Amino acid sequence: MSRSLLVVGGTGFLGIHLLRAAEEAGFEPVCAARRPSELVFGTLRALDAGDLDDCERALDEVDPRAIVLAAALSRIADCERDPVLARRVNAEMPVGIAALARERGIRFVHVSTDLVFGARRAPRSGFTEMDESAPVSVYGVTKAASERAVLDACPAALVVRLPLLCGDSHGRGLGASDSVVASVARGERPLLFTDEWRTPLDVAVAGRALVELADSDVRGVLNVAGPTRMNRHELGLRALRAAGYSDL
Repeated sequence: MSRSLLVVGGTGFLGIHLLRAAEEAGFEPVCAARRPSELVFGTLRALDAGDLDDCERALDEVDPRAIVLAAALSRIADCERDPVLARRVNAEMPVGIAALARERGIRFVHVSTDLVFGARRAPRSGFTEMDESAPVSVYGVTKAASERAVLDACPAALVVRLPLLCGDSHGRGLGASDSVVASVARGERPLLFTDEWRTPLDVAVAGRALVELADSDVRGVLNVAGPTRMNRHELGLRALRAAGYSDL
């Protein structure tokens, strides 16, 4: 049986950590992305994920045991500026790949977000997989739409809702912590909300969890959260102190 794990969006903030985790778990990691990166682990396969013909060719070449779809238009401001593109990338593209996975009997894990919630106050114990989604942003709306459509197209698939991700972006200023540190280093004053409560998770931990789930038969929707509930301001201060900014 193939031990290849195809990471679509493998050069992104999460994708790089997925590739490393896949290698550590004994998979043969294959990075599928539009552009190459010196950070890639394993094999690189140039891919336009929105082109189903190209996706089919990639699956023929790689014959993966599992696919983890981590590609998305994830910046909220970008989605608000171009909702048509956001729907195409976040909602329509995943469905096509999910259908291909079902046709070929390939394990499919789709990365979603806790931002499918937000319009209603969270219960004290947090949202569960049974709670109806209620997003407040175009990003959240398109990701919620992708969840339903992916599971319709591939009932054996797993949708994993990840929280706000922080951690090492390998000097690229990505993620909830490195982006704040990079902004301050440029002399900027980042906007950090005190009324948006999240459960941040280290991106390396998220990568390992997704690889473990890709090697399982868990299906449906799964919420994944970090250990501590905090707002963006608290997280930003923690990141800056860890980076050596002690006068905060």
